[in-house]
Amino acid sequence: MNMETQIRILVVDDHTLLRRGLIALLAAKPGLVVVGEAGDAGEAQRRAAELQPNLILLDNHLPGVQGIDALQSLREAAPRAKILMLTVSEDGQTLAAALQRGASGYLLKTVDSETLTESIMRVMRGESPISPEMTGKLVTAYQALRGRGDPLSSMPADPVHTLSPRERQILGEIARGASNKEIARTFDIAEATVKIHVQHILRKLNLTSRVQAAVYATRSL
Repeated sequence: MNMETQIRILVVDDHTLLRRGLIALLAAKPGLVVVGEAGDAGEAQRRAAELQPNLILLDNHLPGVQGIDALQSLREAAPRAKILMLTVSEDGQTLAAALQRGASGYLLKTVDSETLTESIMRVMRGESPISPEMTGKLVTAYQALRGRGDPLSSMPADPVHTLSPRERQILGEIARGASNKEIARTFDIAEATVKIHVQHILRKLNLTSRVQAAVYATRSL
């Protein structure tokens, strides 16, 4: 696999042993290459600007500035990079803040290595993986943010009736946190067909991301 097709990753975590273990794990996966590491938000910003990675794997519990508070500066430092949160925090408000500020996904550190690798691939495909344990907290997060001008709350009232039966089924799977591949397997259809259905769902509901679709589904289905 050549450099053009590799996913270049910056790992940000303040625990040295955990960070090194994560780097070793990722380095063993085909198609993934760790180009740098950082132990705090300031170092992460400098490294992101220097390395311009494809993906930043970001812990939330960092010394000084937390991960969610560093999201904007990291996005400015590396505008093309996707940011995947990998944290121990199961707090719904932290999840909501991370998604609102531009994180592409949110995983708990209890995730296994295969799920982590697949989630990185999903992020690079434009999906928004969220640990199953956190999916249900999207509802609580949505209710807390409702009426504050948050993007997750600016959704249409109930255009769900415009969805076909299959689109409603797929929307339910999105709310479960299922990937396109998993949805395709569930309904015995091609993954390309799932992608088309997802595009139609987002257009019909006037949404811009799978995260918004998941939030919408939890209150409308």
